[in-house]
Amino acid sequence: MLQAIGPVDDEEEQEENCPELVPIETEQREEEEKSGPGAKIPVTIITGYLGSAVEKSLAVSQGGELYEEWLELRNGCLCCSVKDNGLRAIENLMQKKGKFDYILLETTGLADPGAVASMFWVDAELGIDIYLDGIITVVDSKYGLKHLAEEKPDGLISEASRQVALGDIIIINKTDLVSEEDLNKLRTVIRSINGLGKILETQRSRVDLSNVLDLHAFDSLSGISLQKKLQHLPTTQPHLDQSIVTVTFEVPGNAKEESLNVFIQNLLWEKNVRNKDDDCMEVIRLKGLVSIKDKPQQVIVQGVHELYDLEETPVCWQDDTERTNRLVLIGRNLDKDILKQLFIATVTETEKRWTTHFKENQVCT
Repeated sequence: MLQAIGPVDDEEEQEENCPELVPIETEQREEEEKSGPGAKIPVTIITGYLGSAVEKSLAVSQGGELYEEWLELRNGCLCCSVKDNGLRAIENLMQKKGKFDYILLETTGLADPGAVASMFWVDAELGIDIYLDGIITVVDSKYGLKHLAEEKPDGLISEASRQVALGDIIIINKTDLVSEEDLNKLRTVIRSINGLGKILETQRSRVDLSNVLDLHAFDSLSGISLQKKLQHLPTTQPHLDQSIVTVTFEVPGNAKEESLNVFIQNLLWEKNVRNKDDDCMEVIRLKGLVSIKDKPQQVIVQGVHELYDLEETPVCWQDDTERTNRLVLIGRNLDKDILKQLFIATVTETEKRWTTHFKENQVCT
């Protein structure tokens, strides 16, 4: 099976090239091919700010036959049209199910990948045939710092920062166009925004596809690798003049599922949790492993914008190990100490602590 990844034009070139086909040879892919047309198809979302050189067309080749499906969006905005035009295109593509085993979906340069991801993640009908595998963000080495430093009116988060914050894999492209010093600055900024995503560095977007496919970033299988990542993940400082950070904390014990839902919903839905400066905490991405009372399995927590899910992993808590909860939150105005206190209140079910940093009738705008 061959999967396309497009070669990238130099900065001054504008014309698009045909994608270059690169073979995929992984044991997991072979197993999925054996499963036949009844297996779910993974979807990877590829996003990147204008100029980062995400290829405009992607094709799949199998057995010498080429298959392509174009998402023809007249207004050029995937996130605004994905639930009509994009969804129909994917449904048409699924009629060819069995002739391909992976879908790569590119967003426009100004798109919010979270809006696109939410459709695949929570749509039960669509989930019968496909599943969201992960989000790949491509960053331009030469202009990445400029894009990430951009300040939007009304205090909004820039598109480039939001794309980095949501990336499971972050590809720094065109590394041959910048000095090592500038590249180090860009690495630091990206890591300060997203401490959980894996960073890859490339020229002309050439990357080993085994590093960017089969991520399982949004299902229970990710809980196995997530456990190791969370043990060594430091809290980051705000990048440049912005306030997007990655915070992580660990709290031992069991969480009551109903109380945990309250904690998450106040952050993502009600948006009434504030930091010490009385600024609203805005969560872009949430991920973690928690111990739910009376459940033997570890439970993975996933959140993108207002959407979240709790799913049991294949890993069970051992009788001789302490149950614990580890959470990672990526967003703006986040305060680790306050978030940890609120989570402890969830675990210990002492609701009186909740009133300190959120009020039911004061919603952040």
